[in-house]
Amino acid sequence: MTPDEIFQDRIDRGIKIEPKDYMPEGYRKTLIRQISQHAHSEIVGQLPEGNWITRAPSLRRKAILLAKVQDEAGHGLYLYSAAETLGVSRDQMIADLHSGKAKYSSIFNYPTLTWADIGAIGWLVDGAAIINQIALCRCSYGPYARAMVRICKEESFHQRQGYEILLTLCRGTKEQKAMAQDALNRWWWPSLMMFGPHDSESPHAEQSTKWKIKIVSNDGLRQKFVDQTVPQGEYLGLTFPDPKLKWNAVRGHYDFGEIDWQEFKNVIQGNGPCNRDRLRARIEAHEQGAWVREAAMAYAKKHENKAAA
Repeated sequence: MTPDEIFQDRIDRGIKIEPKDYMPEGYRKTLIRQISQHAHSEIVGQLPEGNWITRAPSLRRKAILLAKVQDEAGHGLYLYSAAETLGVSRDQMIADLHSGKAKYSSIFNYPTLTWADIGAIGWLVDGAAIINQIALCRCSYGPYARAMVRICKEESFHQRQGYEILLTLCRGTKEQKAMAQDALNRWWWPSLMMFGPHDSESPHAEQSTKWKIKIVSNDGLRQKFVDQTVPQGEYLGLTFPDPKLKWNAVRGHYDFGEIDWQEFKNVIQGNGPCNRDRLRARIEAHEQGAWVREAAMAYAKKHENKAAA
């Protein structure tokens, strides 16, 4: 058997691939692209919610939101570290993000207009992320799969926190429930886009599935998200912005309308409501934090020299 055939046989038998194991170059590059994009999404994903830390309606809400944003930074750290095991540097990944070469999830290019949006992000965006990430816990690359286990545990708290915000609003005044409904109206379709295009339109889907980097199809994940989320929305007393959404007893799933894929493509290409703002904020934060990185490196080098002496 050739090295590639031995590699595929290991994957077919469910054996995890580790950093020092042989892997085809295409496998390595696909993982770098996917894991770095995932890491970038966690880091950029702090921005929409970070805008509301100083405006949270109570000290309790502020503390919870601070903890959540901190969690997202940690998720980015886990994922950058996993990608580094594939031979790419963190500096290179960040440079690719800042240059626009690397992408992040389209969902984070939408604005958070009201406090209800923070609830919608937790319920819908983190809810969609959990469905995708639970599958990734079974992916073939060991460091990525193990990072996802911890991330999924923390994301489950984020999803509950978001749902609790909306539950509170829906049990409040008419104005508060209207705010929750407005947030659902604006975040529902972008949340469905998070799973990506139909697999037939994805150039990487077939090979990623063979390598078990991808475990479940985009459409399969999206359907699971709809089936899980619609009853939760009905419990809140909210109406989904899709006239075609209805239960299909024959299929045993919810039917739903077609996504506006042109909007998805526009956002991916950098033309979303907040693309430029998000990238500008990340570049500014990176530049302003340069002194922290330099100080940390100087401290580490000093103690390394002392230990060597």
